[in-house]
Amino acid sequence: MNTLKMLALPVLLILTHSPASLSVTVSNNKPKVEVHEHTDAVLVCEFRTEKDLSPRIEWKKKEKGVTFVYFNNKFTSTYAGRAKIEGATLTIHSVTEKDSGEYRCEVTASKDNTNFGEATVTLKVLVPPHVPACEVPSSVFVGSGLELLCKDKLSVPPASYRWYKDNKVLTATADTPYSIDTHKGTLKFKSVSKVDAGMYRCESSNSVGAPKSCVAQQLKVVEYPLNMTILIAGASGFLLLILLCCICVCVCRRRGCCKSDTKSYNPPPPPPIRNLKNYKQTQSFMI
Repeated sequence: MNTLKMLALPVLLILTHSPASLSVTVSNNKPKVEVHEHTDAVLVCEFRTEKDLSPRIEWKKKEKGVTFVYFNNKFTSTYAGRAKIEGATLTIHSVTEKDSGEYRCEVTASKDNTNFGEATVTLKVLVPPHVPACEVPSSVFVGSGLELLCKDKLSVPPASYRWYKDNKVLTATADTPYSIDTHKGTLKFKSVSKVDAGMYRCESSNSVGAPKSCVAQQLKVVEYPLNMTILIAGASGFLLLILLCCICVCVCRRRGCCKSDTKSYNPPPPPPIRNLKNYKQTQSFMI
């Protein structure tokens, strides 16, 4: 029994004094961050090392490639003066939509056995609506098709759209002569009539800020002028006449009524040409 106690004592001492698995661990409690434009974004990165008290900390942003944000204990030019580091947590001041993206916190503890750890944070910068660009023609002919365009390229999340005519919101139904795409911002007419004339404007909105509207623009619906109507009718009649002539010619050729019955004329051969060099006079022509 004493012998067993003596053997067990060194094993107990080894287990007590042997170090735990030395490794660096990196984590964050908020992997997705959403903030409004021109506010501060805090990208949390927490780490723990077993032995290395001053590990190397780096922040990178994944775009088309990978760019450095914080490297060699200083910020790169894009973030210098508008960002700070506390521990491994990164704060970016007055963010814009360009700051949106995926960021990666990397911690390297060279004295730990597992000496590298990383955590990823996705930043989304929310942008309120901007004044949309509206395309409304000044005039259009009766009966023609028409498409009005509206686009806000800056808002995040993407804006939805509403169209107004004479300050009254337009709502498309199965009975209205127009259709509205609230996501693309289009207002389409299959055939414009006189009652569609008026002042048109578009409004963009999202969940971040107040809606914004473009300046109302006048749309006039006019009749085709008389000379234009006559010109179109004449051109249409001329084209129809040419088409009928072509059809008649094709039908005639298929039926064989365009073939000629006259025989071809072959001219007689020319008279032979005498060789004057070999010609000899055999009689006198003098009387």
